Formats: sequence, structure tokens, C-alpha cells
Amino acid sequence: MDSSPALGDSSSDSRPSWTRRFSLFKYQPVGSFQDDAAAGLHSSNFDLAANIEAGDSRSGLDEQGKKEVLRMMKTMGVGFDEGRRLVMQEKFRKAGVGEDGRPRDPKFVSFS
Repeated sequence: MDSSPALGDSSSDSRPSWTRRFSLFKYQPVGSFQDDAAAGLHSSNFDLAANIEAGDSRSGLDEQGKKEVLRMMKTMGVGFDEGRRLVMQEKFRKAGVGEDGRPRDPKFVSFS
């Protein structure tokens, strides 16, 4: 007995399962360094001008990082540099790193 679907059966899909799942996601274009600069994600300490002038073809800054910094800038009312600093402090805190850069693990031993 043949268990394959009948020809013309709309439920039959010969594509691999991962391609069917992938096709459910909508394409979202990636940004560029120009987009990042226009969004205010730059400063004299973090200058994107050289990337833009050189015609850098990379997709710009990390999408997740941009979202975190923009969130911090908006909620705390700070500029880009301070937003970056606050995001990094938050990441360090979650990773168990103190403000002085040393691990907060009580078993940590340091030799000077």
C-alpha cells in the first residue's frame, strides 16, 4: 500500500522541513552604518564616519546591541556613549563581573 499523498494534494510539500519553517519568517532588510549614524548611534568616541566614507559593505552595528542601546537611551534619557556604557554594565552584572572589572565569584583568587 502506497502512503504517499495523491498528486495535486495541497498538503503535500516535498521541500525539506527546515525550508518550510524558514519560509514562515518575513525578510527584514539589515541596516547599514549610514542608518546607524542617522539613528544617533555614534559619537566622537564611536565614530562611524570612516566606515561610511570607505563605503563599508557590512550590515552596520549588531541589531540586538542597537536595540538595547536605543532602549537605554530612551528610558534613561542619555546619549549614545552613556547608553553603551549602561548596557555594558548591565551585561557585566548579569555575567557576574563587578564594576571594577573583576569577577564577583567568591571563589575568585587574584595574585598581584
